[in-house]
Amino acid sequence: MLRVNEIKLPLDAAVPHALYPAAAKALRIDPKRIQSLELVKKSIDSRKKEEGIYFVYSVDVTLNDGEEEILSRQKGPRVQHCEPYHYELPQAARDSVLRPVVVGLGPAGLFAALTLARAGYRPLVLERGRDVDTRTQDVKDFWRTRVLDEGSNVQFGEGGAGTFSDGKLTTGIKDVRCRMVFLEFVSHGAPQEILYDAKPHIGTDRLGAVVKSMREEIVSLGGTVLFSSRLLRVIAANGAVHGVTYQDAQGHEEDVETDAVILAIGHSARDTVESLYGQGVNMMQKPFSVGARIEHPQELINRVQYGRFAGHPALGAADYKLACHPPHGRGMYTFCMCPGGTVVCAASEQGGVVVNGMSEWARDGENANSAILVGIEPEHFSSTHPLAGIYDQRRIEQAAFRLGGGDYTAPAQLVGDFLADRPSKKLGAVRPTCPTGVALGDIAQVLPARVIEVMRGALVQMDQKLKGFSLPDAVLTAPETRSSSPVRILRDEFFQSNIRGLYPCGEGAGYAGGIVSAAVDGMRCAEMVLKDER
Repeated sequence: MLRVNEIKLPLDAAVPHALYPAAAKALRIDPKRIQSLELVKKSIDSRKKEEGIYFVYSVDVTLNDGEEEILSRQKGPRVQHCEPYHYELPQAARDSVLRPVVVGLGPAGLFAALTLARAGYRPLVLERGRDVDTRTQDVKDFWRTRVLDEGSNVQFGEGGAGTFSDGKLTTGIKDVRCRMVFLEFVSHGAPQEILYDAKPHIGTDRLGAVVKSMREEIVSLGGTVLFSSRLLRVIAANGAVHGVTYQDAQGHEEDVETDAVILAIGHSARDTVESLYGQGVNMMQKPFSVGARIEHPQELINRVQYGRFAGHPALGAADYKLACHPPHGRGMYTFCMCPGGTVVCAASEQGGVVVNGMSEWARDGENANSAILVGIEPEHFSSTHPLAGIYDQRRIEQAAFRLGGGDYTAPAQLVGDFLADRPSKKLGAVRPTCPTGVALGDIAQVLPARVIEVMRGALVQMDQKLKGFSLPDAVLTAPETRSSSPVRILRDEFFQSNIRGLYPCGEGAGYAGGIVSAAVDGMRCAEMVLKDER
């Protein structure tokens, strides 16, 4: 099979039909020699947007014959040999006598449990939140009533924190399992486009059905999923796992015997991390980031990114990815940009406000939003305690709660006022989308002074890269503190902690950043469980 890259076609080209002659031209063959063609990547080339915007494709081509001859006369990376991807489940080293326990049903937990279930290990999954349908209603109720359910919210519940996001599937890791993750999502109902879009996303309105379908497969293979079931402690003896104690939906404590626990708890299960630390599980500080959400009119972003082609039906809502790296000191970067999306209150603890971004599949909302974040290194934490980053996050969120009025209204400020170091008193042309509302004022009362300093300089520099980024009426809503875990739960080359049989996993353990990398880490942890001979 041959992979043909850099096939550039107009926005209105009839795809996939137009790809056949284009691929044949790149290979310098008759199109009739193409037996089959599969689209594997689609991206946008808008570098010369005033002259024209194009889609750029990569395709896998199977020929009737002559692949070696074609490769022999190719120069450069445009045409390459490739092999079809097949994921093989590792052979289990032993029969599973005790059911493994997976803690958490976000991307890492889902893929860990699914991998174990397919190997015949019948995992028991403990999810502290509720099923995705109940959870979705709980979140809507919170945004409407401002009464927070600490057990079921934007952070906790089936699907994890990514369920209320853009469902973004971009990743920087090169693990071959990434392809399996995408194929798995599609087999459970995700849009086919995620298999080839350069910037794939599922959308929060579709992601719930996908994770529900995956859970149903786990159960059909003999697994058990318990909702509203929170891990209390790991039962260990002689340095090894012997079981877990959890609190069930009725508030009762239950013990389960097991010799393998995959910890896929997510980045917001602070109480669980504190409990594990108290039980002697080795941890260390990890850098994290702090900042705010910035909202612009989506029409502005479309115009800046696409020029006269803005609004073309084939393009959809434009996105961006920016970073500012000054010669000295820390920089700022955009994160989890949500075209046509909304800013959401993503609190999971009483008395704390934190915001995130969310888009649906259509990305057809009035505003674009993105996190703008500044990295915080451990040397700037409040102490050397391994959990100091958690405590620092919590202090920021509690300050935001107080500044917003104590009812989960989020502090906000216009960019123009922020740059001028004056509190905002009234909105401009940009209407904030946070469902619990915003309280205008001065977000410098919430975020660390060094973060504010970097943000002010970086906003001006980013405006030079994307004209209008520092639009005076753009809205900053704070704080964004949960982009990653501030703790790493240490593990060895077998993915086990200092307690044998305990597998720290995913974003909450500090080994992933986003849906895809967390899912891949879940698969890898499950593979290690299968390979463990005990």
